[in-house]
Amino acid sequence: MGAGILLQPTGLAVLERLGLASMVRGRGARIERLHGQAAGGRTVMDLSYADLDPALHGLGVHRGVLFAALFDELRKRPIQLRCGTPIASLERHGSMATLIDGGGTAHGPYDLVVLADGARSGLRGQLGVPVRRAACYPWAALWAVLPDAEGSFAGTLAQVYRGTREMIGFLPTGRGPGSGEAPSVSLFWSLPTTDGERWRQAGLDPLKARMGALAPRAKPLLDHVDDPSQLTFASYWDVRMPRWHTGGVVCIGDAGHAMSPQLGQGTNLALMDAWILARCIGAAGEVPAALERYSHLRRAHLRYYGAVSRWMTPFFQSRLAPLAWGRDLFMRPATRVPPVRDLMLASLVGAKTGVFGRLPDDHLSAGAGTPEPLPGEAPRVSASVPAP
Repeated sequence: MGAGILLQPTGLAVLERLGLASMVRGRGARIERLHGQAAGGRTVMDLSYADLDPALHGLGVHRGVLFAALFDELRKRPIQLRCGTPIASLERHGSMATLIDGGGTAHGPYDLVVLADGARSGLRGQLGVPVRRAACYPWAALWAVLPDAEGSFAGTLAQVYRGTREMIGFLPTGRGPGSGEAPSVSLFWSLPTTDGERWRQAGLDPLKARMGALAPRAKPLLDHVDDPSQLTFASYWDVRMPRWHTGGVVCIGDAGHAMSPQLGQGTNLALMDAWILARCIGAAGEVPAALERYSHLRRAHLRYYGAVSRWMTPFFQSRLAPLAWGRDLFMRPATRVPPVRDLMLASLVGAKTGVFGRLPDDHLSAGAGTPEPLPGEAPRVSASVPAP
């Protein structure tokens, strides 16, 4: 389900260590650069992965491809899977936790409970950790996955802006799940959250006309859109927590640190969460100690991207028109200054832990050999992450 996602070198490094990267790469679309321009044609940004490291690149994939890769691997493991069992609440007993489903049945107790129920998590508030913020952004997007048989959008995540109120983007997504061989592109259109249903009332034609006026190259794609059901409305959340665990319960992914997709980091941060969590569990004798270590290791990385996402989003999606003037005038020249360009590129690939901090090279796909051991973790002879 869903539309396209951009896997960055950090997320690809996790998939490489799980032995899943080749399958995902085979159905994805390689992304070499990010290009943004104003409606009048002025280049706002032009960032190439190769300017940071020739071996680095992104990968546009359909969500279903990533899900299938992970789920197929899960089914190979001796793990019990229960579907159709919504969890309504959790009860903590010291370092243990019991889950209560919607029918009142108790499951557990468990040594470890991982809350991965997304930005709208119904369980995050029961964790016992204060949530500093959990709010919906005022801006959202419409998404559609459309055929690009000619490969007209290959290699580049492209965006076009008119001020801060209109944005259209094109993410090459490769081949979706299943046997289809035609390449696709994910088209996304910015709109206020309050317009989530208004566009349907106005009909498709006015919407398609606005999209085509902003980016004429979108018109061949829009010819494939003839039903509102082809467009998916996606809102964004901003979630901030001082830490992500208590006792034997931990939040990962959007449940713990949702942010706008402006930097294309959500899926990659979630993959990193899971990988680091698995390693912490494997390195520690007790679950609470492992979770304490997990929160410590993830803090700088997650806080950096949360802060930068909140800072950048209004420059691309807001009602603050003056921000677009500064963006269009200064962003492109700034990227020609080597320190600024390197900072932006390192942020793009997911490598930053602060303005002056950076992840080790073994956290990026270009250097994803055997990872350096965590404190207390035995050196590995294999790059695979063992089953928790």
